[in-house]
Amino acid sequence: MSTARRSAPACRRTPSTTAAPAVLPRRAPLPAGHPDPVLDVVVPVHNEEDDLEPCVRRLHTHLTETFPYAFRITVADNASTDRTPVIAARLAHELPGTDWIRLAAKGRGRALHAAWTRSRAPVLAYLDVDLSTDLAALLPLVAPLISGHSDVAIGTRLARGSRVVRGPKREIISRCYNHLLRGTLAVGFTDAQCGFKAVRRDVAEHLLPLVEDREWFFDTELLVLAERAGLRIHEVPVDWVDDPDSRVDILSTALADLRGMARLARALAGGRLPVTALRRTDGLPPGLVPQLLRFAAVGAASTLFHLLLYTVLRPWTGAQAANALALLAGTLANTAANRRLTFGVRGRGGVLRHHLKGLAAFLVGLALTSGSLALLHRAAPGASPGAELLTLVLAGLAATLLRFLLLRAWVFPGTRSPSRRTTGTPRP
Repeated sequence: MSTARRSAPACRRTPSTTAAPAVLPRRAPLPAGHPDPVLDVVVPVHNEEDDLEPCVRRLHTHLTETFPYAFRITVADNASTDRTPVIAARLAHELPGTDWIRLAAKGRGRALHAAWTRSRAPVLAYLDVDLSTDLAALLPLVAPLISGHSDVAIGTRLARGSRVVRGPKREIISRCYNHLLRGTLAVGFTDAQCGFKAVRRDVAEHLLPLVEDREWFFDTELLVLAERAGLRIHEVPVDWVDDPDSRVDILSTALADLRGMARLARALAGGRLPVTALRRTDGLPPGLVPQLLRFAAVGAASTLFHLLLYTVLRPWTGAQAANALALLAGTLANTAANRRLTFGVRGRGGVLRHHLKGLAAFLVGLALTSGSLALLHRAAPGASPGAELLTLVLAGLAATLLRFLLLRAWVFPGTRSPSRRTTGTPRP
């Protein structure tokens, strides 16, 4: 392969008002006899003259010995000022299936955007040059993408089965960051920062134009958009050893991540990102039918509980107060049941936030049922208890539909189905 320097095209930020892309086609497995490289592994680097060669040679040996398809390794040089470009060019000349590109500006997101945009491989991946993640997880990472099972795959250090060696400072920062993501953007994936990810090219072609960040928040933004679009994210527990020589500026990176979260939250809340257009053409979203059945069962039990409690309280408190108290008690029980049974959320994480949002849904139901009772009593002042119950049932059906939409889109947006996460269970 020629050692001539390859310059990546300039990466322009796409505004968040990008027109909605075409709907993604149905996933399909790649054929066994695929003639071109199936996997393109990008190694983004900036001034890595010491680590680059051992990393690429070790990665090349691993893929040659274990990967059953043709592959490519792409070194993405982020404006290095040391010998990194010279080493990258030499490796591209010596190792079959190795390439390199040169960017004029720094930024890991910028490097991945450029390398993935130019690649024609069906599966795109990247890993950090320090090889903190054990390469044994690489084939499990990309296998679900090759088979057509998933759209995006990430390594996670925060799942049962992961083995992680790092200092308490980085452990605390990582966990705080991922908890903050779950609290602000309601994500369902466990580890946004692990430098070990892969995506199908057809998905990347639709997601990359929507991702604005070109630095460290690039990964998180890509994952949040993928999850909000209902795409399937596969998680792989990894063995990970911290690099003590990491040159990442933790403070500036953390501040940039916070700004990225705020920007992304505003864009999603304002409906400026066309994520719904990225859903697969597989009919109903994954798990929606069994999810609806579970929600209906919980809703039927909650409605019965509401009506029984209303009947008991009605003689003592009056119609409106009885309805409010019965609906409040039913909402608390309904949120807890749907959290576990319908949306598959386990443990105490986020329980207070889920119940507070559930109470907002309670207010919607209260407005519908109380308003219906008020209209009934205005139209028929002497309405019987049976008429009141019938009115509550009809109003409750409308409230139930709105409640399901609120639960799915707002209260539990990152948990589309109890089986959505394919591999890995969050650590307690």
